[in-house]
Amino acid sequence: MNKIVKGLSICLALGLSMTAIAGCSTSTNETSTAAPSASTGTTASAPAQVVKQTFNVLNYSNPSWPYNKDNISWKLIEEKTGVSLNVQLPSGKLDDALSVTIASGNLPDMMMTQDKKLADKYGQQGALVNILDYVNEMPNLKKWMEKYPVDTQNTISSDGKMYMFPNAGIGETNRMIWMYRDDVFKKLGLSEPKTWDDLYAALKKIKEAYPKSYPLSFRNGLQRLLNFAPAFGTGSDVYYDFDKKEWRYGPLEDNYKQMIVYLNKFYKEGLIPPDFLSADTKLWQDLMSTERAFVTVDYIGRIDFFNSALRKDKPEFNLAFMGAPTGFAGAPAKNAFTQYLDEGFMIATSSKKIKEIIKFMDFFYSEEGKTLASWGKEGVTYKTENGKKQFIEKYADVADMRKKTGISTDGTYAWFDYDAHLSLSSPELQKAYQEAPKYDSLQQPRPAFTSAEMETLSLSGDTIMKKRDENISKFIVGERSLEDWPKYVSDMKALGVDKMVDIYKKAYDRALKK
Repeated sequence: MNKIVKGLSICLALGLSMTAIAGCSTSTNETSTAAPSASTGTTASAPAQVVKQTFNVLNYSNPSWPYNKDNISWKLIEEKTGVSLNVQLPSGKLDDALSVTIASGNLPDMMMTQDKKLADKYGQQGALVNILDYVNEMPNLKKWMEKYPVDTQNTISSDGKMYMFPNAGIGETNRMIWMYRDDVFKKLGLSEPKTWDDLYAALKKIKEAYPKSYPLSFRNGLQRLLNFAPAFGTGSDVYYDFDKKEWRYGPLEDNYKQMIVYLNKFYKEGLIPPDFLSADTKLWQDLMSTERAFVTVDYIGRIDFFNSALRKDKPEFNLAFMGAPTGFAGAPAKNAFTQYLDEGFMIATSSKKIKEIIKFMDFFYSEEGKTLASWGKEGVTYKTENGKKQFIEKYADVADMRKKTGISTDGTYAWFDYDAHLSLSSPELQKAYQEAPKYDSLQQPRPAFTSAEMETLSLSGDTIMKKRDENISKFIVGERSLEDWPKYVSDMKALGVDKMVDIYKKAYDRALKK
């Protein structure tokens, strides 16, 4: 197994057998399951006879690829499983709709959530089914859990139960990387920066050539410190240090301070925008598209977003993948691990169709289910040539495909083959996806907290976060001297940073003991 899982265990540690995984269940309704196929290693994923049935579902409709009951994705799911979904959509935010629905006691069979903490909350209140009670009736999910132990662990609640179906694959859309204007770097005779010193030197040269520019630009202000921190061997908040095997608070560490020293220098010399703290998506896009910014950190898909839009008028425009520069000698060349998705279906305990839903959902953890959710049906939505799948229809981009087919829209997947999205990407973006994993940090554990722990983190954690952001902003823009760093550390500790770190440690240790 991947070394990510070293030290992690919720009935899923290295070496556990399938029988041990089943030991997580407290159900007495265990049934024997079919053995894996000798030829494919996958259990049979669909019954010989399809039984028609309907489940009531609270789902989510993304504005960029809205729910459409007539999309072929839903028809293919029904054709394969016999299940049609009677979908209800929230009029406002999904979180609010869930709260109202749970409070009413009139729950649909299944509900989508985009926040695992809500699944834990409502599950511990008794409104949701513990999926692990039925794991022996889900042979495909069993195998999936063994294949993806970290993703599985991150779906477990503080009470050792699983109230939301886990997912893997489509989180790749959330991958964030460094990008740079390769054409401008070549024009100025610059090499791709390997360290932050190299980055500083390159930004200075660009500023000389383009005096009105802010060579390094990014949106959402201090949020991007999440992406910078790993290359300085630290984190932007509470984080788990895999080398030292301990939980730490990055913003108080000397390595974190080194990062702030660089950003302070960049700010003073006009290498980042003066209003970087409030820069929204529109401002950032304007800078990147008008020769006023040349290096950035954002979602990997932005490579195609900018190149497709700007090459019509500027054929030479080339936003390309850039490896993560190291913060100092011996520091790791790493990006933050952002390629996960906290989204999944939950089953209401009040449903009369729990076992039917369990069987239905198990299909999506089979290879066949993954292909259907990712590509659709061979000969209908995709074809295979030279061993590679490709969509039959020509789509402008992934969003266009999602709108027209419903494939990879909310509620249609649990396990996703990201090659489906990559097949619609440019050669530059495909190359970026090949290079990006070389700079991956280990995926951070996301411990499940008790209600009391969440309340403490909400109260003291918010205070700590606000005070941290206030001071870090002042350090960067020069309103507070970096010589005050020791005083800042002392003040933050007085607010209860150590107590917050201890909560993470206890929650993590509790998970390991389950």
